[in-house]
Amino acid sequence: MNTSNTTEATGSCLCGAVTIHANTVKTSVGACHCSMCRKWAGGPLMVVECGAALTINGEDNLTRFNSSEWAERAFCKNCGSHLFYRLKPNNLHLVSAGIFEPIDNLVFDHQVFIDEKPSYYTFANKTHDMTGAEVFALFSDA
Repeated sequence: MNTSNTTEATGSCLCGAVTIHANTVKTSVGACHCSMCRKWAGGPLMVVECGAALTINGEDNLTRFNSSEWAERAFCKNCGSHLFYRLKPNNLHLVSAGIFEPIDNLVFDHQVFIDEKPSYYTFANKTHDMTGAEVFALFSDA
């Protein structure tokens, strides 16, 4: 599948023990500023939406951490690369944008949990910004 809003991509963790193939990668990149993502990633987590279906090779090298009732985070147990964040109710995978081979048409266009963003950094891009309450409302309506 390849439209102006999606692409197909393959990527891996830093050591290559886990590879991920996504048939539908939305070209819209988002940053999450929630306290959990910042603790996990050491800063905002930059992700692309990849839907419910991912092909994962090296699953035995993948660690899944249930970070809340509604989400889990996955990382390589060898090198520690942050691979994806999965929303449990709809199985939506938000994959770290940096794991994929270069994708030319990605656009950084939204930020979530903007109300939790610390004051020590600001992105220059003009983006659609949502608070945590707005994000929860959006996904509870889905």
